[in-house]
Amino acid sequence: MSPAEALKLAESKNLDLVKIAPAAKPPVCKIMDYGKFRFEKAKREKEAKKNQRIVEIKEIRLSLNIDTHDFDTKINHARKFIGSGDKVKVSIRFRGREMAHPELGLTIMNRCAEAMADCAAVEKPAKLEGRQMLMFLAPKSSK
Repeated sequence: MSPAEALKLAESKNLDLVKIAPAAKPPVCKIMDYGKFRFEKAKREKEAKKNQRIVEIKEIRLSLNIDTHDFDTKINHARKFIGSGDKVKVSIRFRGREMAHPELGLTIMNRCAEAMADCAAVEKPAKLEGRQMLMFLAPKSSK
């Protein structure tokens, strides 16, 4: 129908004429209450924002000569972080002569990845950056 007819029809029903696809030939329009439409759209967006969760990155710092009990304690903290849906950054800082043995840090990182294998997946494998070795763990997807 012509735009003038559509506009008259919308005004007679006390509604708005809204262009859905203005680039189409002919343009596609819809008769609706635009104020109500915007209100409901804002309400849906607010509900979606309320339900979303921001994933934080928590850090666990290990040392090159960490003992077994200390290691287990750090792993338990990492499990809590993973359980609450956060990502975990595992880091080892090399001090002084420790820089001569990065392979020892890699073994600790691998041990950490194996200990967390049941609840977390390695997002970024262990990598030496300057004096720090970093590895990122993310919660396993529940599919």
